[in-house]
Amino acid sequence: MYNDLDHRTTIGGVRGAEDARSLFSQTMGYVAATVGIFALGSYLGRSLSYGWGWVFFLAALACLVGLRVAVRKPRSSAVGLLFGFGLLMGCATAPTVVYYASAGPQVLWEAAGATALFMVGLGTMGYASRRDFSGIARVCFWALLALIIFGIVTIFAQIPNGSIIYSVAGLVIFAGLTLFDFQRLRTVSDFDSAPLIAASIFLDALNMFLFFLNIFNRRR
Repeated sequence: MYNDLDHRTTIGGVRGAEDARSLFSQTMGYVAATVGIFALGSYLGRSLSYGWGWVFFLAALACLVGLRVAVRKPRSSAVGLLFGFGLLMGCATAPTVVYYASAGPQVLWEAAGATALFMVGLGTMGYASRRDFSGIARVCFWALLALIIFGIVTIFAQIPNGSIIYSVAGLVIFAGLTLFDFQRLRTVSDFDSAPLIAASIFLDALNMFLFFLNIFNRRR
């Protein structure tokens, strides 16, 4: 029998679905804009040395920390920090992008295409799945710390195929984090968190792009 409670439940479900779609659209808009600003930063920093790249990387980390604080403040400040983060990361990675471009420009397009395919596939799976990926995210976090340590070790010690192992493991880790980040777009209802989730998704894509660059460059 139809009653007012059924009506309120239905309306609440519709509004929940509409809010989720709105948060998804807003967040992905931020991601797209950040990618564009990152590309601009990479172009502006094309003549930078690796030393300056590290300076911009530290500045980008400062923006990311500020973004975590600013999500509860007026949204304009959080969005500004997100875009600043994208610009600084573009400048920071510009020397690496220039290096791969000089070795073979096709590698950039291959890595970009593979990254796009991975993000679409994993994003769709993470957003649509009813499985809770928070446990996978925790495992990936600790695995990422272990990967960072492994990367430091490979600097000082010769490990056979260490670079490929590092990149493949990184892809697996960020695949799990991407699933979790896209699932948050369906489960989180706080619109103020959109810039922070966008930063996480952007970082997922950026790291995958860099890992693919290394893999495809080694293959060539």
